[in-house]
Amino acid sequence: MREKIKTNKLTFEELVRTIESRLRSNLKIRRTLTGGRIHIDRSLPFLCVFRHPQAGCDDHTRHLVMGEASYLIASGDADYHRSLSMLLLTVVKTLSAKFGAFLLLEIWPADRISPVKPPSGKAVLPSFRIMTRDRRYGALSSTLLKLEETLKQIRVLKAKSQIEINYRKDPTPPKLKPLLSAADAKRFRCYVVGLEIAPIYRSTERDEHYPLVLQTLHHGLSRAFKQTFYEFASTQTSQKPGHYQTLGRRAMVKAVWEADRRLAEVNHAFDFLLLATPVNTDVAWNYFRRKHFDRVPIFYYRPIPLDPVLIKRRLFDIPITRIEDPTLSHLFREKQHELDQKLTMLTYRSTRNFLYGSLQLYGGVDDKLYDTARKILKRFTRERASGGRPKPVNAEIFARRARQEIEFLRGINEIVRAEVRIREDIVGNFVLHGDLLVGLRSQIPPDRVEALIQHEIGTHLLTYYNGKAQPFLQLQTGLAGYEGLQEGLAVLAEYLVGGLSPSRWRVLAARILAIKDLIDGCSFIEAFQRLVDQHGFDARMAFNIVVRVYRGGGLTKDLIYLQGLTELLTYLKTGGELEPLFVGKIALSHVGIIQELLARKVLKPPPLMPRYMHKRDTLRKLEQLKRGIDIHELMEKE
Repeated sequence: MREKIKTNKLTFEELVRTIESRLRSNLKIRRTLTGGRIHIDRSLPFLCVFRHPQAGCDDHTRHLVMGEASYLIASGDADYHRSLSMLLLTVVKTLSAKFGAFLLLEIWPADRISPVKPPSGKAVLPSFRIMTRDRRYGALSSTLLKLEETLKQIRVLKAKSQIEINYRKDPTPPKLKPLLSAADAKRFRCYVVGLEIAPIYRSTERDEHYPLVLQTLHHGLSRAFKQTFYEFASTQTSQKPGHYQTLGRRAMVKAVWEADRRLAEVNHAFDFLLLATPVNTDVAWNYFRRKHFDRVPIFYYRPIPLDPVLIKRRLFDIPITRIEDPTLSHLFREKQHELDQKLTMLTYRSTRNFLYGSLQLYGGVDDKLYDTARKILKRFTRERASGGRPKPVNAEIFARRARQEIEFLRGINEIVRAEVRIREDIVGNFVLHGDLLVGLRSQIPPDRVEALIQHEIGTHLLTYYNGKAQPFLQLQTGLAGYEGLQEGLAVLAEYLVGGLSPSRWRVLAARILAIKDLIDGCSFIEAFQRLVDQHGFDARMAFNIVVRVYRGGGLTKDLIYLQGLTELLTYLKTGGELEPLFVGKIALSHVGIIQELLARKVLKPPPLMPRYMHKRDTLRKLEQLKRGIDIHELMEKE
């Protein structure tokens, strides 16, 4: 008869001694056991437990504890019970002595799909039954109430969670013995809580499971567990964590680094914007002008240096499913999906399907954004936007000023290795792979130089190198949807340095109108003529705006400049801080996740901040924004 848990190298007695020693030294523990694993990120006053049923292996339910900083997964086979209890007793005894108390939370799936009958029309209903030994809950009262409260916040397919709290002498899975006797629990001040979960992530009628339901449930449970552990630690132990997010895991498994590296490799395999941008814009302009603006020029694009089908195979071969941490799994899945969308768009370049992909990726123009754009153009007419025009700054002079700004950042942190390259084959200026590219024919108004410097270097280049300082390459290459916040920050930077001129406002607004025309089915010439005839743009400027919007078959990306600024103003008004947004290339929707990863010490504070953030005038403007200024008031102030 088997008596001991099998381990990968050590005997059971050696394993227990090793675990006890490492716990006392606050070292990480990650050991493979029969049917599972023990993972303890660092010394913590709690442990999540799941035991596989004796009849087999439940790979779905075990997933629900694997994102936690401290968990134990093992076989529920009776032959292993004695050694498993001994292992657990060692953990409880050691950590309870360190913290003054310990919480053991064991989960298991309910026998039936839900403790309560789902309402009519609901396919699944997230349901939980909390079980405890103490009928009055006693000292654990606030912890159980927190668990109940946070479980109620879980939604799956729009269905609200149903919660019960029951008393049970032994809050353990059916047919399994308690891992810790009542006497040992009392002696070591270990509180035992059981959580029965409706297994809505699998079908009881057919041999199938629902991965997206499992992901949603895992994410919600992980948050509920951390908040419960925080309440317990704060009220029952000597540990006083500053925030529930600090109780998340810090150590990453190999699958995280592999997925991060391979996602970055796919991301670097192609440059979406370069492949979607014509290479003959100047030639096309000359043709368009010679034909009196009534014949659309032919636009030529760079050859696509890859087979989208083959690179998609690489993309979906990335082992994201092996990532235990639900937060990182969510971020990486988002990026995988975004890269898939971009590769699909390139497949349909120069067709209407390219536009449909763009609408999925960047969205369209809603009524509020369209109304804002029209008001901007009404506020800044052609006559009021123009005036005396000083001699523009050429590419060489602008590049010289850009190098000075890069040297300033390098003086703060040597991680900055950017170069400024003047290129003949591009129009405008942009950051690519940590370098600033400047179009040879660039002509920049003097009052726009500092604004453009802070747009490109103080935002795009700075967040690239801040992301490079982080452990994940995704913060450098960009999380999914990062471009909206990037451009919102960049336009805000223009305002903060006093360079958001009337002409710049007009360009941002005109892009929105051109995108609306594109979506509505207007031709290239119709969109061009509307900007010239109705809004007073000169022909070359109108041409450049429409080319950007109609390129590739229709790209709605340019709406993110004005939309990103609007969302950023709302974020500041509702108490959001600007500094965390520079941690890397992130979306505004990722702020909560970034704050969690910072609290868990997975990420580090950004080493670089823009030059303007050190100026008193900038801080004064930011305080005004935090008090609440919409985009129309911002125009008046500028």
